Amino acid sequence: MSLLVTGSIGIDTVKTPYGYSEKCIGGSAVHFSMAAAIFTPVRFVGAVGEDCPFDLAQAFEGRQVDLAGLEIRKGSRTFRWIGSYEGDMNEARTDAVELNVLSEQPPKVPDAFKDSDFVFLANTAPALQIELLDQLNSPSFVAADTMNHWIVTAKDDLMNLLDRIDMLIINEGEAKLLTGQRNLMLAAKDILELGPKVVIIKKGEYGSMMSDKDGDLFILPAFPTTVVIDPTGAGDSFAGAMMGYLAKASKVDFSSLRKAMVAGTVAASFTIGDFSIHGIKAATPADIDERSDQLRKVTQF
Repeated sequence: MSLLVTGSIGIDTVKTPYGYSEKCIGGSAVHFSMAAAIFTPVRFVGAVGEDCPFDLAQAFEGRQVDLAGLEIRKGSRTFRWIGSYEGDMNEARTDAVELNVLSEQPPKVPDAFKDSDFVFLANTAPALQIELLDQLNSPSFVAADTMNHWIVTAKDDLMNLLDRIDMLIINEGEAKLLTGQRNLMLAAKDILELGPKVVIIKKGEYGSMMSDKDGDLFILPAFPTTVVIDPTGAGDSFAGAMMGYLAKASKVDFSSLRKAMVAGTVAASFTIGDFSIHGIKAATPADIDERSDQLRKVTQF
């Protein structure tokens, strides 16, 4: 089934204990698409300014990513993010950010994309996520991401969004902030009561947890890796591989969701192995299968 993503394209500058990457390609939609397209073709919707130095068609070479929904806006500037990581690198520190084009109206969804079956609304203002969702016909499965900033500053809009999506993917800190719960099981229960049928809570190096409205629960550790060079985009790659797997499978039951989480976890393990998109871009379907088998072996008992 068709898969559409809408989110950011960014000019990132990242510093980690392993080095410094200046003005590299980033953004939620970019990392998502690079992972999702390992499994299925992706319909890409996003906007950049005239100053964007990247050739996205070249960046996605070898991946099935349809850029018909990419807007290059005259007079606008591309989203920019400067961030750094220290210690265990579980949390990024934002040193500077320029929303630029992300503070403007959302991009238009091309007519040819409006019949998309699977949709991922990557992290941006909930009001914009809703506007983008309103442009689509009748998707069969919608997932979304959010962040602390929107939970604090746009909670009403976020509540409206949660009532319209099928799955929410957030991290541990966001789940606790959104619900006021310290226990993740209780936090997941509260989130499901807000509308989504499925919630996935990411726990960084400790893996992820999935819960659904039927009371099913699945907990998966992170892929065991010894080197983390740059965690930027790992969560978006996780979501991309998950949604790509589900779109390829053309179904969403708990068994498919479990397998999709494995795909997402493995994709994230490639992303953190290099700066920018280089780690996930180098990953092949065979690489994903190999690490999935490794993860399966270390989690069976």
